[in-house]
Amino acid sequence: MRPLNDVISACPPSGIRRFFDIASEMDDVISLGVGEPDFVTPWRVREAGIYALEHGYTTYTSNAGLPELRQLICEGLKQRYGADYSWQDECLITTGVSEGLDLTLRVLLNPGDEVIVPEPCYVAYEPCVAFAGGTPVRVATRWEDGFAIDPAAIEGAITPRTKAVLLGSPANPTGAVQPREALEGLVRLAEEHDLYLVSDEIYDRLTYVGTHTCLGALPGARERTVVLGGFSKAQAMTGWRVGWICAPQPVAELAVRVHQYTMLCAPHISQLAAVEALAHADDEVTAMVADYDRRRRVFVKGLRETGLECPEPQGAFYAFPSIRSSGLDSETFAEKLLHAEHVAVVPGSVFGPSGEGHVRCSYATALPLLEEALVRIDRFLRSL
Repeated sequence: MRPLNDVISACPPSGIRRFFDIASEMDDVISLGVGEPDFVTPWRVREAGIYALEHGYTTYTSNAGLPELRQLICEGLKQRYGADYSWQDECLITTGVSEGLDLTLRVLLNPGDEVIVPEPCYVAYEPCVAFAGGTPVRVATRWEDGFAIDPAAIEGAITPRTKAVLLGSPANPTGAVQPREALEGLVRLAEEHDLYLVSDEIYDRLTYVGTHTCLGALPGARERTVVLGGFSKAQAMTGWRVGWICAPQPVAELAVRVHQYTMLCAPHISQLAAVEALAHADDEVTAMVADYDRRRRVFVKGLRETGLECPEPQGAFYAFPSIRSSGLDSETFAEKLLHAEHVAVVPGSVFGPSGEGHVRCSYATALPLLEEALVRIDRFLRSL
């Protein structure tokens, strides 16, 4: 048989899913592995979806998505962060933020273009760059610096082929929130070298320390910045598959063009549920975020009491403790912990070389389970 696509064939399976699959075949496992809220979608949002189904909203929408939803997204960005995008021609509803990332990179990149990716980073970033014909270029961040980006380090990675910088804040896997000063330095760098910026802000509402900075709201950023967001995390709507892109009109126009030939539109019912989430479910979101914050403080304190150094996660719902004191590499640590104590975590190495020496633990898990996981982790460390 003739060979299949070289780029896709060379892409390894997700390191996150590997440990999740092993854990799913074991009994009494506490999974801190997959980044999914343990809350169900708020009832009023589910009810809106049920109403939409019962009343026959089962058709396509426009390719760009429901106007009411796009208006609410752009109004929210402006009111909350000062970002100013036009709902008519600079906002697109996508089938989850994952599709938004894919569309953005396909529109921005020509074959061989380079994209700088600060790491540790979400496991999909580098493969999506490669699938779009680009070349990911890693730039390390350090846990001693709170995983903040260093504009000077990014500048050192720029070549004539550099087209964009891709980053997430708040970040998966580290929980880091990028300081405003670092982001302002990145914007100045992008202006100087004529680069695009792709900002994954899916965890924007899950910011516990300080305030979230929308990259597209910073002076000089708007005309070169694509902001990605969605409803999976803060609104607990992972299975509804609704995300969005806000981007300068030329980028958004081409993103819609690809979208209309591939996905056509996000599900009509899901878009109507998302309208309800933005219009009427803010109290429920606030309550869920407060609960995550409580778990965050309990879990990080508990990790430190076991002897693991753990930077304070300022956003998202992940802790990224150092496991160097165990004497094990991150993959061995995760495997031994899973088999010995039935606690599933993700090796930091799957998120990039800077993640080695850490494991990712999701605290989007009920507090009693987090407390039991801490008991098991402590027992495991004492056994080493």
